[in-house]
Amino acid sequence: MRAIRQDTHGSPEVLKEVELPRPEPGLSEILIAVRAAGVNPTDWWNRAQPMSVHGLPLILGWDVSGVVEAVGTGVTLFKPGDEVFGMLPYPHGVGSHAEYVTGPARAFVHKPAGIDHIQGGALPLAALTAYQALVDTADVQPGQRVLIHAAAGGVGHLAVQIAKSRGAYVIGTASAAKHDFLRSLGVDEAIDYHTVDIAEAVKDIDMVLDPVSLDTAARARSLAVLRPGGTLVSILPVPIDPDELAAIAERGIRYEALLVEADRAGMQAIADLVETGALRAHIEATFPLAEAAKAHALGETGRTTGKIVLTVEGAVKTQIAT
Repeated sequence: MRAIRQDTHGSPEVLKEVELPRPEPGLSEILIAVRAAGVNPTDWWNRAQPMSVHGLPLILGWDVSGVVEAVGTGVTLFKPGDEVFGMLPYPHGVGSHAEYVTGPARAFVHKPAGIDHIQGGALPLAALTAYQALVDTADVQPGQRVLIHAAAGGVGHLAVQIAKSRGAYVIGTASAAKHDFLRSLGVDEAIDYHTVDIAEAVKDIDMVLDPVSLDTAARARSLAVLRPGGTLVSILPVPIDPDELAAIAERGIRYEALLVEADRAGMQAIADLVETGALRAHIEATFPLAEAAKAHALGETGRTTGKIVLTVEGAVKTQIAT
């Protein structure tokens, strides 16, 4: 099979196309012929330096949409030929930027018939992150006020749709040029973080989804808008001082740092939202597998909207047919 591998850490140019033996599914695993695989910030971060995943050589990629090629012993959920999508166990189940990948059967669900593999490849990691933050962690309820930072980004634009499906009042931050896009997703208020001080413009927020704050000063802007009893969920793996945590708790605010997990129930909930028309990924760009370096370079600009997806032979034909 073809795969995109790196033998060292560094710039996108370290990503090389290689030929490797096709893997075989182990116990409770399925072998998937990959049709599309999302490219996420964690991919280019781990390409540049060891972060959540260690060891070289390395094949990146956690998002998978494709066709079951074979099933391992013990698998009853799928048969060869089934179209599936899901996320490989994060972080150590990495490896979907290849023509074939194996993973636990229960990390996957059947791909909704109404979407193509490019949509399927775009959704899993980002949608699971948003779902686990909004639903599993914060239990967002109808009428609650939710602030989503970077609301036009990969996680953000899916979080907007999930929050709206829960009946929340959603405020999203993005540059002014992306406000029409946010409104098309259902955002109730769009705020330009370049020109507006969030702490002055927003108040009485029940939940903040934060994919951007790297330090105490940045977190303070989100904390300032939360009501007592509110929840701040960070999806960045950055350290936080115990004294800061204590000060947050004293204000009656709940702080959680989320690391996304492979989750069959969450993936099925995402599939259900897709089937009802409540959730759809915006695709910024697609690249063939061999051009993974270009996909990484685009993602690292920090100016993309929605998701970037790598396609494997067959995915484009499927998209056209759909």
